[in-house]
Amino acid sequence: MAKQPNKTAAGTNVQEVRQQNAQSAQAGAAGQYGTEFASETSAQQVKQQNAQAEARKAQNSSK
Repeated sequence: MAKQPNKTAAGTNVQEVRQQNAQSAQAGAAGQYGTEFASETSAQQVKQQNAQAEARKAQNSSK
């Protein structure tokens, strides 16, 4: 098999990987990492669940 320019021995396109890395670095610098998870989290709901868990803990410890 003849060696192709811009391809590794495994057949990875070097140019494409460099482009993806650059895009990833830009997204990280812009603070976009994790925003999809943050947008799905309701702070109010988490606080409510924490309060319920604390109440159950207090109730169970008094038994």
